[in-house]
Amino acid sequence: MRFWLALGLSVTGTGAVAQTDPLAPLPDSQPVAMAPVSQYSPPPLATPALTGFAAYKSRLSGAARSAGVREATIQAVVPFLSLNSRVIQLDRAQPGGVNNPNAIPPFAPYRRAHVTSDLIRRGQARYAANYTRLRWIEQRFGVEPQVLMAIYGHETSYGTVTGGFDLLEALATLAYEGRRRPLFEAEFVAALQLLDRGTPRSRLKGSWAGATGYPQFMPSAVLRLATDGDGDGVANIWRSEADGLASIAAYLRDAGWKPNVHWGIPVRVPPTLNRAAIVSKLVAPRCAPVYKRHSQWKTMREWRALGIQPLGRNLPENEMATLIEPDGRDSTAYLLTTNYRAILDYNCSNFYALSVGLLADAIAG
Repeated sequence: MRFWLALGLSVTGTGAVAQTDPLAPLPDSQPVAMAPVSQYSPPPLATPALTGFAAYKSRLSGAARSAGVREATIQAVVPFLSLNSRVIQLDRAQPGGVNNPNAIPPFAPYRRAHVTSDLIRRGQARYAANYTRLRWIEQRFGVEPQVLMAIYGHETSYGTVTGGFDLLEALATLAYEGRRRPLFEAEFVAALQLLDRGTPRSRLKGSWAGATGYPQFMPSAVLRLATDGDGDGVANIWRSEADGLASIAAYLRDAGWKPNVHWGIPVRVPPTLNRAAIVSKLVAPRCAPVYKRHSQWKTMREWRALGIQPLGRNLPENEMATLIEPDGRDSTAYLLTTNYRAILDYNCSNFYALSVGLLADAIAG
């Protein structure tokens, strides 16, 4: 799980075609990761006697106290924190990030790198080995089991790469850097709350961006949505694959997943399609560039009337979907259902969500 937000879309503007959002606006929360568990108010900066990161650590201590973190936990962690220059370097080098905000490369190279024959083969083996457990999770949460396996494969290569950064150091560093300070301060406090709940410090390892465990949840997501999937009474997303998969399902349901609705289908777009007539009037309050690439919402029947042809799997005639052409005209396009938005909540990137859906389809055969 990354640190992106899912979006509820609001209708703005006017036009001849009335548009409605087929899914009620999602909660204004970060993907698993982004909704703080406790009330959080940023404290004032530390006294002028301290400077730099030393002063900022005093601010973090104040934030933790205001959230009810035990003083013993604060003193065991905060004084010993150091800035991690590698975390800052990785954050600033993100594709589409602060150094490259407008670049939109084609999807095809990303797909080749993230929907590989190796990931498909290993995903199919994991899917078969966990089939009974996955079906039980599906009955409980309503989420397609192949999507759970695809996210698991995409995030950690099926549990083999979960990250080795110290979560508390990484989150403190990102908060100090300041580009998304409220987010990472809240996540730092949530990580301290995990320690208060008995999670060993040695277990709080993960990505440079603060995600941890098999699902790659941010700390606040662990607090809210970590789920027992193997029936032992403990939700251990670091050591139990079943718990990790059940937690991903809990996350997607929390993000608005609707049972018995497929994420989307590949389609062929006719050369006669009037793209100007299907431009969306919906405005996303956050993550706007991602949603800007989606068309208006129409029923499958309406898309058929416009000449859109499914390539393989179909959707019900009354299912609402939006069109995306990630590789431009004359290439495979996709009709996306409302469940695609739940995947975007996990990581607000069209390339990520598309590759998860396609990997899931390949795993399920």
